[in-house]
Amino acid sequence: MSCSSVRTLRFTSLLLLGFALLACPIPAFAQGTIIDHTCIDITAIPQAAIEQAKSDLHIGYGHTSHGSQLTTGMTGLVGFANGGGLGLSHPTDIFAWNNGGTGGALDLEEGASYGSGWLELDCGYYPSWVDETEEYLDDASHADVNVIIWSWCGQASSRTEQSMIDTYLDPMDQLEAQYPGVTFVYMTGHADGSGEMGNLHLRNQQIRDYCIANDKVLFDFYDIECYNPDGVYFGDQYVSDDCSYTGGNWAIEWQDSHVEDVDWYSCTAAHTQPLNANLKAYACWWLWATLAGWDPETAVADSGDEILRAAALRQNSPNPFNPLTSIDFSVARTCDVTLRVYDVTGRLVETLVSREYSHGSYTVPFDADGLPSGLYFCELAAGRQAETMKMVLLK
Repeated sequence: MSCSSVRTLRFTSLLLLGFALLACPIPAFAQGTIIDHTCIDITAIPQAAIEQAKSDLHIGYGHTSHGSQLTTGMTGLVGFANGGGLGLSHPTDIFAWNNGGTGGALDLEEGASYGSGWLELDCGYYPSWVDETEEYLDDASHADVNVIIWSWCGQASSRTEQSMIDTYLDPMDQLEAQYPGVTFVYMTGHADGSGEMGNLHLRNQQIRDYCIANDKVLFDFYDIECYNPDGVYFGDQYVSDDCSYTGGNWAIEWQDSHVEDVDWYSCTAAHTQPLNANLKAYACWWLWATLAGWDPETAVADSGDEILRAAALRQNSPNPFNPLTSIDFSVARTCDVTLRVYDVTGRLVETLVSREYSHGSYTVPFDADGLPSGLYFCELAAGRQAETMKMVLLK
């Protein structure tokens, strides 16, 4: 099973300005926890879950060049979120990370890659990665580490079904038994253009099936590379690690049709496009929040909590206004959006929009000519979620 997009229950009264929000299922660990392309809605993760992850997790991450896409994306996410990208409005540097967790950041130590140090190389180098893991966890300086994750580079495509068991799946299982206080995160290998009949696809499916059947945690690197942010699938079109497919490049196409620093952010991502690293950073934070106990199936946000959002409504400008104002909102994933204005008695004044919107940021004008001065409410409904704000017409 994979995690699914977060949904929320629509509010029942405009005048209450508070909402009971309920999320739809993320898989329980008993069925495997799979972080894939359905786990890229960074706006759906509540602030409390992000803070909990930073408080609880101490992560060791072994990788080489392809695996650096996760941390490159996570680094770029800090400034993107600070600037209000995707409508995010968290405290400054909420997505910061470093080795040691200083300054309230997430504690994540990157391996030495091809150099000399902790967690050298990647999990394609067997038995080196197993030995490196044991050396790392047995050292007293890493007594607080409770998450280990290793990436592949290109070696998954050269594994047979049996050698994948012998050099990866069985050793991971043995490490889990050896270090019961540590969560080991499995990972699939990057796309290589060989298509759905290629060995790489088959080996990645082997890893995914194993994780589902044996209650494991998987970061599905490959699956994320097979879909654009709107959920369009390219895995059947010989998608490769740079996001190229038969006839184009899904990441470049999406970037060119969306606004940089609003819908996506630039970052130097090895072997691929910035958008690919963006999506992997979002999925990483979904993973961290999940490991720290966030469960959208049972999470409930009240009026004082962070709302799990498919879309975000921003304060109109100017406010107060007379008689013209602009209403901005952003959409995290394709969904039906309705924007309505009500007066203080709850009477519908005007429906400004009612249609499907794709991921992006939008501005809608509102002309209150002919309406009396007073307090008005603007409601944004996206799917089963609703959010309102106050607007003041002052003539």
